Amino acid sequence: MSLFRQLWLAVILVTLTSFIGSFAVSMQSTRSYLEQQLHRKNIDSANSLALSISQLSKDPTTIGLQITALFDSGQYETISITSPDGTVVAERAQDRVDTAVPGWFIDLFPIQAEAGRAQISDSWMQFGVVKVVSHTHLAHQALWEQTETLIIWFLMAGALSGLIGMLILHRIKRPLAAMVGQAEAITERRFLTISEPRIPELRSIARAINDLVRRLHNRFIEETSRLEALHKQIHHDPVTGLANRDYFMSHLRSILPGEESAPGDAQSGILLIIRLNNLAEINRKLGHTGTNNLLCQIGSLLGNVASETPDRLAARLNGSDFVLIIPNIDNAGQFASQLTLELTALSPQIDGEIADFCHIGAIRYQHGDKTDELLANADTALATAERQGINAWHVITGQSGNSLMPAANIGDWRHFFNDALNEDRFKLVFHPVIDPAGAQLHQEAAIRLQAQRDGDWLAASDFIAIAARLNLTGPVDLNVIRHALEPLQSQAGELAVNLSIETISDWGFRNKLAQLLSQYPQLCRRLWLEVPEYGAFRELEAFRDFCRTFKELGCRIGIEHFGHHFREFQKLTDLGLDYLKIDASFVRGINQKKNNQRFLKGLCGLAHSIGIIVIAVAVQNEAEQKTLIRLGLDGVTGPGVK
Repeated sequence: MSLFRQLWLAVILVTLTSFIGSFAVSMQSTRSYLEQQLHRKNIDSANSLALSISQLSKDPTTIGLQITALFDSGQYETISITSPDGTVVAERAQDRVDTAVPGWFIDLFPIQAEAGRAQISDSWMQFGVVKVVSHTHLAHQALWEQTETLIIWFLMAGALSGLIGMLILHRIKRPLAAMVGQAEAITERRFLTISEPRIPELRSIARAINDLVRRLHNRFIEETSRLEALHKQIHHDPVTGLANRDYFMSHLRSILPGEESAPGDAQSGILLIIRLNNLAEINRKLGHTGTNNLLCQIGSLLGNVASETPDRLAARLNGSDFVLIIPNIDNAGQFASQLTLELTALSPQIDGEIADFCHIGAIRYQHGDKTDELLANADTALATAERQGINAWHVITGQSGNSLMPAANIGDWRHFFNDALNEDRFKLVFHPVIDPAGAQLHQEAAIRLQAQRDGDWLAASDFIAIAARLNLTGPVDLNVIRHALEPLQSQAGELAVNLSIETISDWGFRNKLAQLLSQYPQLCRRLWLEVPEYGAFRELEAFRDFCRTFKELGCRIGIEHFGHHFREFQKLTDLGLDYLKIDASFVRGINQKKNNQRFLKGLCGLAHSIGIIVIAVAVQNEAEQKTLIRLGLDGVTGPGVK
């Protein structure tokens, strides 16, 4: 029984007990009072009648008239005169009197008043004894009226007490409800504080819980800061703040194979290598501090270029070489030319301008390219730029291409999508995600598109970027959810589906998804919905509302390709996330990278402290799998998972 029901029951029991006690005492005292009054009336009437008869002649007619005169008033049940030898001289009796008092009430509260007696004298002799018994109907009538009054007052007092009790309980319930909500938020990995209530007992509880939440939140922030510093130390160049060579190589390997790239990653782009010339001469003239300031300016310039979209990356390969990955760009030559102008503007003015400041080599990439071949071609482009002259750039326009991709412009792609949606040329392929014990945690569903009838099936990374440009991710994701519901209805187990951030931020399609899933509440408990990390931070408010809506439906919510925006992780602590999928760039070669192991171990501990499970993707071999499980990850998936 709930606390409030118990309080209400206590209020009702106290009220009823008070009423019953007050009613019993009042009825008993009133009945006793009425019996005393009737007894006195009987005595007075008997004395008056005896005195009147004593002064008159004692013939039967006179006596009868005297008794009748008193009896006809209707207030008496019996009036009798008895001689000294016990003979009844005269008697009047009335057994029944009509009354409005219910019979059950009369039986429940009987009134028994003692009869009044008086001596009748005849000269100096005793003539007889008069006995008077009054009717109790008037007393019962008075008692009944008092009972009605008591009941009315009780109902009024009960209603007033109920109103007061309701107000008091409501006053108690609000802070209790807030504390319950706070406790539920903690279980959902959200840290909320509440205002302290005025009730002293509840105030102490609320203060204690608030202190606990603050300590948990502060500890989380401290751990996040520590891991952020470790992340920066491991993956970033200490001088420029850009990504270092190891991070760049891991990222490049993760975006080139189509199966491992994020659905939001571009299908192609350009890779630029920027080389600073005469760095040793610059260092000799500017000194260590001045050279570092120059490198910081270059790093800031390249970092600003990379920050324009979340899928770009700027890195420092070594002392004089920098690299940029720019997806979704058409005119690579124009971009390289503009970047060259901006870089040469930073050229130091020392004993005249250093004319030959930098060279840029660029090459187009497409997922499916080989990493070593791509980098070799990029070096060739850089060497060509160096032979072309001062501050030159060169772009290798040839590209490997993907035989699965239909050669088409953006207009043709719109027709491909419309036809595929109308004819449902979509399907899902499933990859198992297992826990450390080897049991299946869930299946990860990857979408495939047949752009042309009887054509090959394209991976998500081949077409999602184009769908986003055409504002068609909503219909595609809606189709994915419909396909995902089919195996959930026919098979056991749980299923994870990736959604585009464009769909999350589109209220119309997101509401359509919610309406669709609301029809299958049992299936929602087995459905895992995940959003790419860059999208979750880019549309944080939309993602926050998405988490609230779909968690209410019973779905699990997670973030995939996590790790690139780790410094902002604390923004997600109040969303109630269920899981994180670590980006492949942190997983590749984890068995050989001690620093990455430290980072992932700390990340697992931090996530586990707020109830979030951590899953690694793109696991290549058994050595990586064993290392990840040893570090505390809750699940792994990839081509090397057995």
